[in-house]
Amino acid sequence: MLTYSLRRLLIGVGMLVALSVLIFVMLRLTPGDPIDAYIDPNVPVSPAVLAELRLRLGLDQPLPVQYLAWLQEALTGNLGYSTKRPDQPVLGLVLSRIGPTVLLMGTAIAIAIVAGIASGIISAVRRNSIADFSFSILAVTGISSPPFLSALVGLYLFSVYFSILPSGGMLTPGRDFSLGDLLYHLILPASLLAVAQTALIMRYMRASMLEVLNQDYVRTARAKGVFEFWVIVKHATRNALLPVVTLIGSTIGLAIGGAIFIESVFNWPGMGLLMVNAVETRDYPVIMGSTLVIGACVIFVNILTDLAYAVIDPRIKVG
Repeated sequence: MLTYSLRRLLIGVGMLVALSVLIFVMLRLTPGDPIDAYIDPNVPVSPAVLAELRLRLGLDQPLPVQYLAWLQEALTGNLGYSTKRPDQPVLGLVLSRIGPTVLLMGTAIAIAIVAGIASGIISAVRRNSIADFSFSILAVTGISSPPFLSALVGLYLFSVYFSILPSGGMLTPGRDFSLGDLLYHLILPASLLAVAQTALIMRYMRASMLEVLNQDYVRTARAKGVFEFWVIVKHATRNALLPVVTLIGSTIGLAIGGAIFIESVFNWPGMGLLMVNAVETRDYPVIMGSTLVIGACVIFVNILTDLAYAVIDPRIKVG
């Protein structure tokens, strides 16, 4: 297990370096000059000043040299400074936004796992029943709804039309912090972020459960007189979870993409909103730093997912 973990970690580091190269090159290929992000378009700047600024920032060097210089600093924890807030280091900005995003995504994924597995089990056990058809319709609707559409529809229904939940923000302005107020603002964006993930998990869990329920060991347990509840929970569910664990690990990346839209719509002060603002203002250091941190989180979660296989199913050997 230790050898396998170290090997997966080294592969993850290589993937992270490849991601940084890809993002660095893509940002340099975008229309416009990177130097434009460092100057005020309303203030005339002489060519001499531009040349001096370009020299100081290292933008006069070839692209590979620029990347190696950035990588050398990034390895020491220095991700540069925001072009729009020169007094703010990128690492500090990113770390200040991780907490709200982890809270939003963690809550959404927890909702998706509980609701998806439970509805998948019910659909499989009650196959072709009204509950099965109802959950299937909801799953297809959830899978077909992009995050920005779910966010806008949910915002209109629950915040505008019915006015039962707040329309944005993480806390009520001017009010002292309280856990109840935080949960009041969290429930709508987290639930909407969980829609697509819940639908996917439900469909995978249903299919996996249907396959497991037809296995010989399940029929044997029933023939021995084991209570049906324990047949479903102990014998069927645990063995049906393996493909679902794979899906849960992959949904982390989907949740990050959805969080960008959800945070933008609900003005949630997390990584997604930070990235959107950075793209709008062409803040290249913030885009690079936030993408690197998000990529590292996704890779780490995928490693944990691989290791979780052996815990759920002892028949699987890693090495």
